[in-house]
Amino acid sequence: MTWVVWSAGVLIALGALFAVIRAEKGPSMLDRTVALDICVTAVIAAVALYAASDRRTDVVPVLVVLSLVGFVGSVTIARFASVEPEGQGRVRTREEIAAEEAARRQAELDEMREGHVPDEHHGGGAEGEVR
Repeated sequence: MTWVVWSAGVLIALGALFAVIRAEKGPSMLDRTVALDICVTAVIAAVALYAASDRRTDVVPVLVVLSLVGFVGSVTIARFASVEPEGQGRVRTREEIAAEEAARRQAELDEMREGHVPDEHHGGGAEGEVR
């Protein structure tokens, strides 16, 4: 039984090590998020292995808390990553979004002054409107 616990521990440690390497190298935020989620899972697996090998049931609340921390962390990062525009490697601030919107509006005003007609639809319902 001892060799099973040790081999499972070594495999968990290897998985955590590879995840840390992926988090360090990963070019995108998604790579780092998945790698850190794997690290949290490795910690949960290590605690579960300890609880199973020593027959301790008092560790179950710790496992639940670690699982919730991993879930909330992943959801939080996913929430902020969803704001990230495609092609950029970071999340823009509200001030940056407002500045880009002001620049876009100013460009539209400049085009209208030069006589160009903007590519807008001026009739019917709003975009995405359900009737």
